[in-house]
Amino acid sequence: MKDMMRGADIVVRSLIAEQAELIFGYPGGAIMPVYDALYDYHEQIKHVLTRHEQGAIHAAQGYARVSGKVGVCLATSGPGATNLITGLADAQIDSTPLVCITGQVAAHLLGTDAFQETDVVGISMPGTKWNIQVRRVEDIAPAIAKGFYIARSGRPGPVLIDITKNAQVDFGEFNYVPCLGFRSYKTHHPIDQSAIKEAAELINQAERPYLLFGQGVVLGKAETELKFFLDKSGIPAASTLLGSGALSEDHPNFVGKLGMHGNYAPNLLTNQCDVLIAVGMRFDDRVTGDLKRYAKQAKVIHLELDPAEINKNVKTTVAVQGDCRESLAMLTEAITAKKHEAWMGKFRELEQQEKAAVVQHDLTPTKVGLTMGEVIHQINQYKADDAVLVTDVGQHQMIAWRYFHYKKPRTQVTSGGLGTMGFALPAALGAQMYDYSRQVICVVGDGGIQMTIQELGTIMQTKAPVKIVLLNNNYLGMVRQWQQLFFDKRYSFTELDNPEFVKIAEAYHIKSQKVTERQDLQEAIEDMLIHDGPFFLEVVVEKEDNVFPMIATGCSVEEVRLS
Repeated sequence: MKDMMRGADIVVRSLIAEQAELIFGYPGGAIMPVYDALYDYHEQIKHVLTRHEQGAIHAAQGYARVSGKVGVCLATSGPGATNLITGLADAQIDSTPLVCITGQVAAHLLGTDAFQETDVVGISMPGTKWNIQVRRVEDIAPAIAKGFYIARSGRPGPVLIDITKNAQVDFGEFNYVPCLGFRSYKTHHPIDQSAIKEAAELINQAERPYLLFGQGVVLGKAETELKFFLDKSGIPAASTLLGSGALSEDHPNFVGKLGMHGNYAPNLLTNQCDVLIAVGMRFDDRVTGDLKRYAKQAKVIHLELDPAEINKNVKTTVAVQGDCRESLAMLTEAITAKKHEAWMGKFRELEQQEKAAVVQHDLTPTKVGLTMGEVIHQINQYKADDAVLVTDVGQHQMIAWRYFHYKKPRTQVTSGGLGTMGFALPAALGAQMYDYSRQVICVVGDGGIQMTIQELGTIMQTKAPVKIVLLNNNYLGMVRQWQQLFFDKRYSFTELDNPEFVKIAEAYHIKSQKVTERQDLQEAIEDMLIHDGPFFLEVVVEKEDNVFPMIATGCSVEEVRLS
């Protein structure tokens, strides 16, 4: 006879069957049976009590982004479930695999406006790859199996499984069968050989080819294939925000970063290449600027798994749908080995212009006050090669991305597509809990940290050795920059009166330090990185420093400005 058990135990046993090792969550009435079941399985699966459900889902995202596994979180019904929505939307646009399980009122109470009843399936539908409400105990294990399969396969994404309380407390048979696929969902697309041939011909004939790579390279585990392609082709390559780390920045073909606050040459020369090769990226508006003036002179080759992204924003000359790990390998085999020294020289020449106009200001400033750039530069001197950078959203995010040296895959964790303030602190916790021995450096602004600052309590309780660097300019810096440049310095509600952050961190028993003078910065960063445990470092930076280069909204990539 098969095992008979409560639905709540089936939930936990199903998670264990999927090799989930860590859950982030917050208990409540409608999910309490599952928490009761967890009490008996604490040696097989670990649970982390965050201080807010949004903290739980961002922590699950950080865990998933660094580990490559499916992140798992739990929440109760009503407000517990709705507090996950921002994280679901964030994970959906950034292709992060999650399985979120929420409790729900008993099935007979659905639609009666029962206490803490909310239609979380309806609310979350636009922000999930798949969601479902489970009302019967016998449907729990199949739903979880399908959810994990959907979350991790193809283009990853978040799944929400809402389980009514009666399903959790009723008894049923436990017979877990992993999902290996179903007819309506296709995850593998055979590579079109004719498309590879056509793409190779365009690349072989190109005089100024240019490659853009995104997070799809990391998700497809195609980092080695990308390197081999660039080694043979000699083509300059630039990364999107989430593509950072897919190629070591030490690689001779790496020319910088794309986008609104990316590097000068990679943006400007997009409109001078004759063949543009996009690998695992979706032509986001922050990369393209004005689409009507984006790479109109170029033949476009797009290597992409998700058919919905092909021709969505930029019309392609050759589309190669499928796993970029396969398509890059096939394309490498088909192309002729070349060097593009003159074309690469244009990138290096413009790189020097950016160094003189921007980098020198950021890294060797003449101002009395500290700059955000020099803080990141000092971190680079002491961090490990595989250190993980977790950033929030704003000026500090762009500066940290620009100056952090990425050498390994899965070392970049940030909210890219949604731009979620409050993301960094819980995401850094999740990243750190995957591997306590690895350096996880959380860089956050004074605005964003106050949205999820309560997760310092989770860091205290778990003793996760996250290194938190708060760049404090007493402003909502990115909004203030736009107000300065485009709204005549009308600083409308962007200046912050901040608390004593170090005292708050110390109240959570986290070792802390505040730096206001340049001569104290290096030693403070050294102390932080060698400290055995969590560390909170507040650095007071220039109040009105700006992030350049910059492409203003509605402008062309060739209108990138250095000041």
